[in-house]
Amino acid sequence: MRTLDLLSSAVSNTFRSKTRTILTILAIFVGAFTLTVTSGLGTGINRYIDETVTSIGASDVLTVTKAPVSSGVANSGPTEYNPDAIASTQPGPPGSTVVAMTPADLDTLSGIEGVERVQATKAVSADYIQLGDGTRYLVTVGSLVAGQTVNLSVGSTPDNSSSGLQLALPEDLVVPLGFADADAATGATVKIAVTDAQRSQHLVEATVVGVVQPGLAGTGSSIVPNQALTDALFAAKNVGVAADQQERFAQASVWFSPDATTQQVSDLKTRLADAGYKGTTVADQLGTFKTVIDGIVLVLNAFAIIALLAASFGIVNTLFMSVQERTREIGLMKAMGMGSGRVFTLFSLEAIFIGFLGSAIGAGIGIIAGTAISSALSRSVLAGLPGLTLVAFNPVSIATIILIVMAIAFLAGTLPAARAARADPVESLRYE
Repeated sequence: MRTLDLLSSAVSNTFRSKTRTILTILAIFVGAFTLTVTSGLGTGINRYIDETVTSIGASDVLTVTKAPVSSGVANSGPTEYNPDAIASTQPGPPGSTVVAMTPADLDTLSGIEGVERVQATKAVSADYIQLGDGTRYLVTVGSLVAGQTVNLSVGSTPDNSSSGLQLALPEDLVVPLGFADADAATGATVKIAVTDAQRSQHLVEATVVGVVQPGLAGTGSSIVPNQALTDALFAAKNVGVAADQQERFAQASVWFSPDATTQQVSDLKTRLADAGYKGTTVADQLGTFKTVIDGIVLVLNAFAIIALLAASFGIVNTLFMSVQERTREIGLMKAMGMGSGRVFTLFSLEAIFIGFLGSAIGAGIGIIAGTAISSALSRSVLAGLPGLTLVAFNPVSIATIILIVMAIAFLAGTLPAARAARADPVESLRYE
């Protein structure tokens, strides 16, 4: 019997007992459906994180702070005053501080092996933002590292190479400031107020070049300025500050080679630590979040695997019953010259076909259900996160799931297939 004939025979034999086969397929369907949806959930969330990574920082940049001198003893009491401390712009508890960096630190960083460029991050706090003589709104000032992009609904990213004062306005401020919509905001001039060390307020005018969509943690009321606007706000903020106190920074951005391997980046972090600095990448900042998501998906996938293992017993039972019911047929096939290997292949193909049907149906309905759920959530609960597809599907992942289920079905079918292959033709023909 040729391979094509074996395949055709396996497909037709599968539905000899329709009820038993359908129940087995449904058991496989549950596992494949769950695997598909949970895989899509992980793909969707991680894809969204990857797409918004550049809104936090460029992939070839380390955010560097000066490591505080530690006694090595944990201290849960009051923190000793440090005149060199400065408010931290890194995520952490309210009131977190780091040791201030100076131009000397920037020179030190530039001399470390693997560092291509260093730029101080100028932290600026603003009082409010205003359009014309309209209502004033509290605002915070973000930062834009070279190579970084932001998730825009309209307009463009502020240009760090431009001498013009530019900013990207958060979507949350568009209507409150008095704009009809995001398109109306683009190209308009707004005023940003900052207070200097002498308690005098300065108004800095800048052009809105884009409107930022809410991100993973929302944009709130944080504007994204270009370097020229950051410098202007920084200068206004430092009026009245002693010259030797102006060049103090909470952190700096350190560029390394875009082609650097994970090990090379790790070695660079070690060299920075040896010099008294701490460097973190975007991947470090998001690593915990992605680990949690992957852990949740892994747990859900474990339940799907359990369902598939339970379904595999159904495959064993289905094929054992099929072997028993077709004992005389197996004896006849072997008496007519069909080898044991061909008999084994025939029953194995039946198992694989059952696995294929269950997994294909489960994956197909999983894609439909996942897409519908994701679409519904994006219009309701997740409406504040434009661009997030909660459940997204990767063709390679779907194909992998189907192949894994087919492999499980094959393994489950080996025992009954082996029993059929070992059948004695004479005894089988006598079977009543």
